Amino acid sequence: MSEFGEVCEKAARDAGKEILSWVNRAEVRKKGPSDLVTSADLAAQEVIRETVLSAFPDHAILAEENLNLPAKGDGTGYRWVADPLDGTTNFVHGVPHYAVSLALQHNDELITGAVYDPNAEECFTATRGQGAWLNGAPIQTSKVTELSESLAVVGFPYDLNRQSPDLLVFLEIAMLCQAIRRTGSAALNLCYLAAGRFDLFWSYSTNIWDVAAGVLLIEEAGGEVTGPTGGAFQPETGQFLSAANPELNKQLCEVAIRALA
Repeated sequence: MSEFGEVCEKAARDAGKEILSWVNRAEVRKKGPSDLVTSADLAAQEVIRETVLSAFPDHAILAEENLNLPAKGDGTGYRWVADPLDGTTNFVHGVPHYAVSLALQHNDELITGAVYDPNAEECFTATRGQGAWLNGAPIQTSKVTELSESLAVVGFPYDLNRQSPDLLVFLEIAMLCQAIRRTGSAALNLCYLAAGRFDLFWSYSTNIWDVAAGVLLIEEAGGEVTGPTGGAFQPETGQFLSAANPELNKQLCEVAIRALA
């Protein structure tokens, strides 16, 4: 397990360094009306691919930018899930809030993950059963148990419209929380929740590569992640409600169900 964690952190850090080398010179194209990809995304993804497969050539890789390499050999059941640049729009606009997110699944279980913010030089890491860490120091979710005392964070979809679930929950919960933030990076939102900086987060529009590492971090930091109605989180959907603790998550779930009724 330690070798998995070491490779995961190395790949995330090296990809983050690669991203910084593209600042102010990356080419940008649109995947959709507001969905951007840059040469920095692709270069970081290649760093991840080379690092992971040099250590574990039989493992599969699922990454956001058109990379789905099947496992070879005996079918180990291991799959790396990567978002090489989470927060691409921030990167394009010169906002220094983006990260590399990388996690390893064994069959359906998330077993290790790393999220690296190259601007802040913060690397969040977690391995199943071994806690959550920030640059080698342990982290925990906050102790906030009331919505009225919570700092929430939300991310909206690229194709936002008046009926988007994320927005409907936002409109319902905005008057119940102490404050709400929108940062532009789902991976860092989850890390900040794991570190106690945010208290709750919801998303109906993320994908598995956005959240895999962050979900493991929250769980290992003592937080709770559920599906949109409070049931078990399903990694393949990417949809979730997440909070610092079960009591706060219960309140979030009640608001979300009411908002979408």
